[in-house]
Amino acid sequence: MKKFFALLLVLTLTFSICACSGSTTPTADKPLAGTTLKVFNWGEYIDEDVISMFEEETGITVVYDTFETNEDMYTKIKASGDNSYDVCFPSDYMIKRMIDEDMLAEIDFSNVPNYKYIDQKYLKQVFDPEDKFSVPYMWGTVGLVVNTDLVAEKIDSWQVLWDPKYEKQILGLDSERDAVGLTLKALGYSLNSRDEAELEEAKQALIKQKPNILAYVGDQVKDKMINEEAAIAMLWSGDGIALKMEDPKFEYVIPKEGSNFWIDSVVILKNTQNKAGAEAFINFLCRPDIALKNVEYICYATPNTAAYEQLPDEIKNDKTAYPGEDVLSKCEIFENLADSDILQTYSKIWTEVLSQ
Repeated sequence: MKKFFALLLVLTLTFSICACSGSTTPTADKPLAGTTLKVFNWGEYIDEDVISMFEEETGITVVYDTFETNEDMYTKIKASGDNSYDVCFPSDYMIKRMIDEDMLAEIDFSNVPNYKYIDQKYLKQVFDPEDKFSVPYMWGTVGLVVNTDLVAEKIDSWQVLWDPKYEKQILGLDSERDAVGLTLKALGYSLNSRDEAELEEAKQALIKQKPNILAYVGDQVKDKMINEEAAIAMLWSGDGIALKMEDPKFEYVIPKEGSNFWIDSVVILKNTQNKAGAEAFINFLCRPDIALKNVEYICYATPNTAAYEQLPDEIKNDKTAYPGEDVLSKCEIFENLADSDILQTYSKIWTEVLSQ
């Protein structure tokens, strides 16, 4: 799902420092030098220095593209054919869909020794129960960020999104699973509902909410909140924490009805042209110092135990970044709905809402 706030990554970045850092031909210490690795990631979701460091250490040239939603990522990979990318960073439910559609390669974990640093609690999840295809990268929740200079009341519920006093003061997420799913959650239903009546109720609620929505956005949400274009925004936890670090007037809230608990992972596409390079890249991301650089840059929660232990106590004890079981017990992981016709219902609902 979603991302940090420092320097905005351009839509497509190509990092290549091999020419100035050494030979591009294989050597004993750089057996993959001269090869290319095509990486597809969320916007603002990696420390730029990490790419340069990986290229410097391996001699591999990284071609780096970004996407804004899981659906955009999936569609582009499907449309691009077999040789589109080597590595990408989907969320839980999309990983399950890609596994079901035979789009992913099994990872040879003998080539990923730093996998040992991934906390067991983020493994054996429903989307990859045997941990064959994915390595957790970041995790978090979806919630509300509130500009307390513009909102006097204490916000603790999704219901604020329908309060008429916030007309044109709310930013929604431009994501059908988040928008529909979290509306279902606000109504007291599962965010994975397959019930047509519940989904129709969610559609009507989203249409009723439209007068309050200034815009549906993705990575732009942080800039818009800093510029005080809106008072409240739906967003992913890392963005909320980054805003709070930027200015204490921003408060990130996980609503009392519960929310989405998500895990973004690194996967290798089945038709990769550089599987060895892909596994080297995943191993590099799991290295504690690299994992720490990324979590400090992105502000999401890390599943890497060694990186977590190096974080300042104020971050480790921050319940918005690392919520306890009392909060997570009310949250759900998005399930893959592509195994039924119900996913078309979600898409139809979102199309109808946007057209209002």
